[in-house]
Amino acid sequence: LYSGSQTHSLDLDMLHSKDLSPIRYARVCREDGKEVPWDEIVKGYEWQKDDYIVLTKDDFAKADPGRQETLDIVAFVKQEEVSPVYFDKPYYLEPGKGAGKVYSLLCQALEESGKVAIAKYVFRNREHMGCIRAQDDTLVMIQMRFADEVRSTDEVKAPKKAKLTKSEMTLAQQLINQLTKPFDPTEYKDTYQEELERIIEEKAEGKKPKAATAPKKAEVKDLMAALRKSLNEGKKANLYLVHDNTKNPPAQHKRAPAKKRSTTRAGKKPAKKSPARKSA
Repeated sequence: LYSGSQTHSLDLDMLHSKDLSPIRYARVCREDGKEVPWDEIVKGYEWQKDDYIVLTKDDFAKADPGRQETLDIVAFVKQEEVSPVYFDKPYYLEPGKGAGKVYSLLCQALEESGKVAIAKYVFRNREHMGCIRAQDDTLVMIQMRFADEVRSTDEVKAPKKAKLTKSEMTLAQQLINQLTKPFDPTEYKDTYQEELERIIEEKAEGKKPKAATAPKKAEVKDLMAALRKSLNEGKKANLYLVHDNTKNPPAQHKRAPAKKRSTTRAGKKPAKKSPARKSA
């Protein structure tokens, strides 16, 4: 089981505002106020007020023997039946020793059936649910949330279905069709982080950073007029991209990126590829 995602964030440190000295986290005992080393820390459950039950590694293993090393497929379902609200984090699955053919069989069978496998497994002292699908000859598992971890939409103050005219729906569909294109994830960048990098570099050069361009706020008083305006603006943009190829785009200022940190979990650099655990 390998993590299928990583985050890229600026390496920002916490500093003391008085002298800019770095701040570190400390594990401090509430009783004596002293810092506690990792090897003296245990996990416990507060059974009653100030009465803790300590759990050891053996206790966690006894809760579900063998399931720390296995991943159990419990059902196959249609892919479209699984709502994205249950999706949490992607993982790549690798076959265990001698399981290559079985792995390939499951991968191809899922691809041809258009279905996904629902699995259960224990990871980091907690039971999880996963959705396994085939992608590029590889089994990809999305760690899922259990049903009781997903909040109901009843809590959202969403308006009831409004009465829409045929013209309004037609314009809305035209706008959707106009902006419809194949999904390419590489087109979408973290522009907020890029702006932070720019501000850091300008401050390092002794300059006063300028604020980034704020997006225009839409004021929808007339729905039809707003839809027509969006359609017209989209058409102009498309015409520029197709026909206005005689103008050279403005030169972009090239700058060295500020220091980044690549992490698989908050604050930790990605380690060398080593399985966190083995699949069945």
